[in-house]
Amino acid sequence: MVMETLTKPNLTFKLKTYVGLAKPGIIMGNVISTAGGFALASKGYIDFTLFLYTLLGISFIIASGCVFNNYIDRDLDEKMSRTKNRALVRGIVTPKRALFYATLLMVVGSFFLALFTNFLSLSIALFGLIVYVVLYTTMKYLSVHGTLVGSIAGAIPPVVGYTAVTNQLDLCALILFAILVFWQMPHFFAISIYRFSDFKAASLPVLPVKKSIYSTKIQMVLYTIFFIISCSLLTIFGFTGITTLVVLSGFGLYWLFLCLQGFACKSDVFWAKKVFRFSLIIVLTLCVLLAVDAK
Repeated sequence: MVMETLTKPNLTFKLKTYVGLAKPGIIMGNVISTAGGFALASKGYIDFTLFLYTLLGISFIIASGCVFNNYIDRDLDEKMSRTKNRALVRGIVTPKRALFYATLLMVVGSFFLALFTNFLSLSIALFGLIVYVVLYTTMKYLSVHGTLVGSIAGAIPPVVGYTAVTNQLDLCALILFAILVFWQMPHFFAISIYRFSDFKAASLPVLPVKKSIYSTKIQMVLYTIFFIISCSLLTIFGFTGITTLVVLSGFGLYWLFLCLQGFACKSDVFWAKKVFRFSLIIVLTLCVLLAVDAK
């Protein structure tokens, strides 16, 4: 009995390993933004069945992209301290199984979106998957613009949530897309600054490594301004109420203030983490406002 216990595969460990490959933190963040887009389009009248299946579908699609990314980056991950213990790097999961797992997740996610939402939402979700897995994964090895390509993929989930309700791409969906693109740039730049040593060790051409931290700070300020402007368009064009304009303008201006502090900070790492944490508060606030202040 003792030997049987010792040699029996640890199901819990395997489950945690495969869940970890799918990066649940990234899934959760994108589910929140998807919910925001869905709530904005619903204007207070939520179809909870459609809502559930939309979130399930996009979750599986995002999980698929994360596993594909783990597979492609397994050699790179070995060089960075924060990723060197991932399952594919340590050989806990074989590359062949990871590919099968990623493909299965994609099929399941596509099934939910195709059956319960609409063709437009499915197409947009798969487009985002292709951008993330193919374009972003390629570009991040070659150019500082890989971050921008990654932000395009990251702005897809709220659009999927929106189109699941409306079945159309309109001005509101495009504004929502722009907001998430502009939000992600300072967010990712902050990560690349406080993880500077990891990215340098892996020879990834992110902006702080390829250019300088100073030029990255300038870009963060510019993108934060674009974020504030794009948020105001939701109210200007009548998609949300004045509450959204006031709150997001206030939060955006404070975020801009934090970014400007970077030019006089004593520790880039401490400052970048501060900017990063506040970016999470902003996007969560945005999604709540989309749910409660849609017109």
